[in-house]
Amino acid sequence: MVSDRSLEVLRVIVQDYVASREPVGSKSIVDRHSFGVSAATIRNDMALLEEEELIAAPHTSSGRIPTDKGYRLFVDHLADLRPLSAAQRQAIETFLGQSADLDEVLARSVRLLSQLTHQVALVQYPSLSRAKVRHVELVPLSETRLLSVLITDAGRVEQRVVDLPRQLDEPVLVELRSRLNAALVGLRMSEAAAALTGAGVLGPFEQQEAVDLITGTLHDQVGANRQDRLVMAGAANLVRTEEDFTGSIYPVLEAIEEQVVLLRLFGEMATDQHGVSVSIGRENAPFGLAETSVLTSGYSSQGGNLARLGVLGPTRMDYSNNMAAVRAVARYLSRLLGEN
Repeated sequence: MVSDRSLEVLRVIVQDYVASREPVGSKSIVDRHSFGVSAATIRNDMALLEEEELIAAPHTSSGRIPTDKGYRLFVDHLADLRPLSAAQRQAIETFLGQSADLDEVLARSVRLLSQLTHQVALVQYPSLSRAKVRHVELVPLSETRLLSVLITDAGRVEQRVVDLPRQLDEPVLVELRSRLNAALVGLRMSEAAAALTGAGVLGPFEQQEAVDLITGTLHDQVGANRQDRLVMAGAANLVRTEEDFTGSIYPVLEAIEEQVVLLRLFGEMATDQHGVSVSIGRENAPFGLAETSVLTSGYSSQGGNLARLGVLGPTRMDYSNNMAAVRAVARYLSRLLGEN
């Protein structure tokens, strides 16, 4: 059984290795930390940690580095979730508060999270298959072109340009807009798709060819909103930590480009006592990410739809800071979307 002091030794090994990328030895622990015991005693503690497969020697030296199992114990029991500074919190509010719609706020969220953590940042769009139609707008752009705008209760705005065979009379446009909102507002995306393909739902129209083009475009917009997808930022951070990977990072880059893989991983991650999910090293092997750690937290939109936001990087990362940043951005994102 690992003693309390040995666990504290593990804590400082993780923290020192994350800070320096250098294997940590007993002498450096004694010199840098106040354990009040000799280097020989610390070596005994390290031997116990090594027996438990919590640390390992990367090569023939006195230094040790954490294993995936050691990182897991650190995250589950030893990591202090450091609060963000006042400046960091202000940066989140200022940067995200300038966003105009869901697309922009999610893009800003991953950029900000990448800057706060120096990792690849990821955010999942709200599960729009459960979102509802809030409003449909048809905006004339020219005599034969209009903009079809679909707005959901999750704050998502989907826009498409429709080219018409000839000018659509204003009374027809007004009537079509009215009938579309009457038929679709309040429906979930799957229900809206079915309504748009149903015979006679909107009734007959003059200039039916143009009306069919518009409703067909709107059907495509509903379909686009039903797809789960991710927004990413900070891939360059992964390149800067290339030394933390034993081989090429290209398989990792390829894996994160496969959004379906990451969405599956997101779906299988359980939330811990901090409200953050952490999957470390070999736990990610089925997804081709065995040398990475993934940290996520859930956020909710105005429609109550839950999705995830997080970071991906090497197992050698600042878990305490990154977990705090992920949780803080997710909470602010939930608040911002709830206000909108």
